[in-house]
Amino acid sequence: MTIRSALLIVVGLPTFLRAQTANVNWPLYGGTTDNSRYSTLAQITPANVGKLQVAWTYETRDEFPGSEMQSNPIVIDGVMYATTPKLRVIALDAATGKELWSFDPNIGDSRKGRYRHRGVTVHDDRVFVSHRNWLYALDKATGKPIPSFGENGRVDLRKGLDRPIEGVSISASTPGVVFENLYITGSTVSESLPSSPGDIRAYDVKTGELRWTFHTIPHPGEFGYDEWPKDAWKISGGTNAWAGLTVDHELGMVYGATGSTSFDFYGSNRLGNDLFANTIIALDARTGKRVWHFQGIRHDLWDLDFPSPPALVTVTRDGKPVNALAQITKTGHVWLLDRKTGATLFPIAEHKVPRSLLDGERASPTQHLPVLPPPYARQGLTEDLLTTRTPAAHAFALKKFREYPNHGLFAPPSTKGTIVYPGYDGGGEWGGPAYDPASGLLYVNSNEMAWLLRMVPRSDKSVYQNNCASCHGADLKGAPGKSPTLIDIGKRRTKDEMFQIIRNGQGLMPAFGEALEGGTINDLVNFLVTGHDVAETAKTNPNFLKYRNTGYEIFLDPEGYPAIKPPWGTLNAIDLNKGTIAWKIPFGEYPALAAKGVKNTGTDNYGGPVVTENGLLFIGATTYDNKFHVFDKRTGKLLWETTLPAAGNATPSLYMLNGREYIVIACGGGKNGAKSGGTFVAFALPRE
Repeated sequence: MTIRSALLIVVGLPTFLRAQTANVNWPLYGGTTDNSRYSTLAQITPANVGKLQVAWTYETRDEFPGSEMQSNPIVIDGVMYATTPKLRVIALDAATGKELWSFDPNIGDSRKGRYRHRGVTVHDDRVFVSHRNWLYALDKATGKPIPSFGENGRVDLRKGLDRPIEGVSISASTPGVVFENLYITGSTVSESLPSSPGDIRAYDVKTGELRWTFHTIPHPGEFGYDEWPKDAWKISGGTNAWAGLTVDHELGMVYGATGSTSFDFYGSNRLGNDLFANTIIALDARTGKRVWHFQGIRHDLWDLDFPSPPALVTVTRDGKPVNALAQITKTGHVWLLDRKTGATLFPIAEHKVPRSLLDGERASPTQHLPVLPPPYARQGLTEDLLTTRTPAAHAFALKKFREYPNHGLFAPPSTKGTIVYPGYDGGGEWGGPAYDPASGLLYVNSNEMAWLLRMVPRSDKSVYQNNCASCHGADLKGAPGKSPTLIDIGKRRTKDEMFQIIRNGQGLMPAFGEALEGGTINDLVNFLVTGHDVAETAKTNPNFLKYRNTGYEIFLDPEGYPAIKPPWGTLNAIDLNKGTIAWKIPFGEYPALAAKGVKNTGTDNYGGPVVTENGLLFIGATTYDNKFHVFDKRTGKLLWETTLPAAGNATPSLYMLNGREYIVIACGGGKNGAKSGGTFVAFALPRE
């Protein structure tokens, strides 16, 4: 039974009988095919939610410092399928949490990785999961790869991208979707050059054969080719639907929302609008042909990816229902489009924006934003929004603010510095929204964090000398018993392997991912392979860019708190019928500040909500207080909360098994210095 038919059966029952429904699944990422994260289950109510208790827990024992767990568990016929911090695939008894089987794709792989992975896709007899560049099809009953799928149970995602396979680095952090006999997926690729293209692709669910490809960086003769420099498709990368896809089975259409083009912050090699980057794309699900598109950001220079898959909603216009698509953004806006045509359902305003200050760059002269609904995140940073938590914190923030002269939405990157606000992590982020069809309210948790961006010319001095020579020696010979030689490392490791080791660490070698931006790691890998520094590389490498950013830095005060005034995170209810914000509350706390009486500050938050027909909004998400919350969906009033083993930076799943309703969430933590975890926790009402 599909989720659509299951929900129709449940909706058709009187309320007092819905609670007695024996089994209701959570069969796919986001719960429903429309990505609305909406449930008709009604056993847990506003009146009894305070009685919720832990029904079971499952310890993955896979966590490690800096690990995360973003998996949205799938529940079908009493079995829960999910991924762990080390990307094991697990099947659990959904009533008890007992492990039924486990599949570890890391066996035989010497590389260690820090994964941000959001789970699996279950279809018929198989479980689809991605690991590095592989797409696996596992037997649903045993967890073993199905030999008839691809090559011995897996497909190499590097193939079919019109690039030499040894130069392709690709994975998929979000589960794909199934339409008829097709598994359709986006991808995760490098945000620095060299980068793979972000093609959307469909594979046969039985054989793994590639059925169709949509080129997000258009090839010659394809729509949008003239929005790029000539032959950009050969060297440009990114433009990928990394956050996932949504299917309308009745229309036979699949929708994706893409990210920016690599490199994120400087685009002298991609002058133009860069279609289909930062674009909502509607494709014929059977053929991959474009039906319509809507580009939200032209020539993105701020990493303003569309952060989640579109949510399919039905809104009211002139008293009539309209099938629509709601897309949240990092800038704190909601685009509401007609699902069939892509026409906007609220007015749009065109804004002139500052020109670029970097040599060779040409920013788009205008950007457009929806007039309604109003943004759910503050727009731009001014001195009066800087923190006043303490005089010292304010003085620090003011000094730093004045060191970065470019402020405001669409302020261009520069060598003098730009404060990006809303930041790289939103506004809205990958957890996505939940939608209540009865009220027309869209629920969005939002970050209110400013980020610091500074561009620097690439230096002639090797990155190696600054970061590696102290251990491996200026001559790359290493130190016996302490650090290995790096001479001829390119013959023993691929570029992708070296990139992962530098970013994530291995053995005694620390991770440099927090200290070195991806483009800098690429420069370092190039030096290790060729012996050439960036100045020499520039003479022959078409991916070489004159500027890079200095890293990814949140604007914090000296004690590690945001350098702006609260709220630092919010939870919002947006009326899509009226184009208004129905309610907004601060979301999350810092325990150390709360202990001093400074409460309701909000925090950054990751993972999304689930809304129920009978009035509840379930969400974890908050990074530092490790709370799981239940709110009144009509008012935002907190009805119940509890403390998790680690932050629930994931979207929960709601299901019913043997007449008992459960809510389960992955507690992985690990964001922005928070403690890492590896526990799944399921809640339910006490048995009568």
